[in-house]
Amino acid sequence: MTRWFAALALLALFASPAAAQYAPRWSFAIHGGAGVIERASLTPEQDAAYRAALHRALEAGSAVLAAGGSSLDAVQAAIELMEDDPLFNAGRGAVFTAAGRNELDAAVMNGSDLTAGAVAGLTTTRHPIAAARAVMEQSPHVMLIGEGADTFAASVGLEQVDPAFFFTERRWRGLETALRAQNLPIPERPAGAPGPMAESTLPAPPLNERKFGTVGAVALDSEGRLAAGTSTGGMTAKRWGRVGDVPVIGAGTYASNRDGCAVSATGDGEFYIRASVARDICGRIAGGATTQVAAQAEVDDALALGGSGGVIVMDTGGQSSFAMTTSGMYRGAVSSDAPAAVAIYGDEDLQP
Repeated sequence: MTRWFAALALLALFASPAAAQYAPRWSFAIHGGAGVIERASLTPEQDAAYRAALHRALEAGSAVLAAGGSSLDAVQAAIELMEDDPLFNAGRGAVFTAAGRNELDAAVMNGSDLTAGAVAGLTTTRHPIAAARAVMEQSPHVMLIGEGADTFAASVGLEQVDPAFFFTERRWRGLETALRAQNLPIPERPAGAPGPMAESTLPAPPLNERKFGTVGAVALDSEGRLAAGTSTGGMTAKRWGRVGDVPVIGAGTYASNRDGCAVSATGDGEFYIRASVARDICGRIAGGATTQVAAQAEVDDALALGGSGGVIVMDTGGQSSFAMTTSGMYRGAVSSDAPAAVAIYGDEDLQP
């Protein structure tokens, strides 16, 4: 009987307002893409480079949150850092289309009021995630595409760059390989791009790991506001203006305080769109599922359709979860109560 009353007392404690003290004041999580990422495929130098890059992104986001900043600011700060890092398929380091262009997509969503912004097919805006946020906050629209999106970004003062800014030799080599496999012509190198580099002089990373190249972040700030953001260069050798799940609100990006979740996805965009992955995860959580159960069930459903990938999820209690149907996903988390920790491989726990 004594044990029974003790158990009831413990349950009452965690069901009471006092239990809030056990939740972190703020929480933050990121991903840098999922795919065929295995220990045997990465050199020690590549492994270390990705872990260091993930830690830098976590530091950028956590600095905002620790200073009392908003979840939106934290998400943008971390993603901008990853957009500038050639290790990731977003911004500088994005993959190429079959025509030899970098076409960039991004989205951001504010969970406190369900406002959202998205862009697709950018070619000159340095930080697509900043453009997505500007669409949300400085336009009457949710999604802008192509030249018009770049024009809008420039009109609100966002930095514009020559398209060659996004060029990296590794991604160009990846395009050549993909086009040869499809018996498609290889375009001329982009104007302004550096000349071909000898294989021996190429930097080791990024790994050509056939990953679904996307970066993303989810955050809970000290005011209890959730936010999510995602940015990508899409898929290598994409054609005909293809757009994936990232800028489709509810597919690759979603946040809702009402439903209690923020989600950023990385995977086979066509299947993630069909499965409404991000929004459905929030629906599962609103229905009582934990973040981990909801996330894994949803990516498993997408896998059943034929697509694979991963997601990061955060709830209003600051609990972050990661789920994937691939052998790896670059990922990390930090909170006011826990130090920054990262992981790469599917069977690996987060490590400081």
